[in-house]
Amino acid sequence: MSTSEYVIASGLKQPGKGPVRTNLPIVEEAEATGEVASAYEYFREHFGRSTVPGILRCFSSSPEMLKIIIQLGSTLVFSEGFLGRRMKEMIATYVSSLNECPYCLDSHAASLRAQGGDEALLNALLTGDLGDLSISTPEGHLLEFVRKVTVESHKVDEVDILNLRASGWDEKQIAESVHMAAMFACFNRVANSFGLPSQDLLKYLHETGLSKHEEEKHP
Repeated sequence: MSTSEYVIASGLKQPGKGPVRTNLPIVEEAEATGEVASAYEYFREHFGRSTVPGILRCFSSSPEMLKIIIQLGSTLVFSEGFLGRRMKEMIATYVSSLNECPYCLDSHAASLRAQGGDEALLNALLTGDLGDLSISTPEGHLLEFVRKVTVESHKVDEVDILNLRASGWDEKQIAESVHMAAMFACFNRVANSFGLPSQDLLKYLHETGLSKHEEEKHP
């Protein structure tokens, strides 16, 4: 991730606000001990971030699960894979919008801005306008597939895969899009059920002009 994306994704501290009240208990960083404290420390060191985001703290009741989720996020979401970071954030943003998850939607829309996504692209993903000019035809086809995986995965068939391959996506890229959609099906539901609110990261981007700076670096 770029330096600015670390700042965006780290869960910016908001003046006058203490720990977020959640529907289910989570282990705050200051209260963490044993394996949870070790997992939190590993996350901060590995990602170069000063705080552990709320979505990870939602897994603090199970230290082993927490470690797995940190590793999964590192290898699948916050890395270049068969899909690039920008495409991954497009999927994360779109799926979070479909699943109506304010916390993940705000977080990954902000990360998409840091990856060079502009306002038109964000609006297209939020409204489901996959034919918008900000989305290439192959990207639109992959996102349509991701929508199907998200809302009616039982209908996915071989024809969907063949159509995507005809659009230029290979099988490893298609598989990774399924993994991303499925992972955010989990994250969105965990964030919503625990009651994590939006962190207002997009608002922060607009106020600081950080997104404009990133767009200039990634035309």
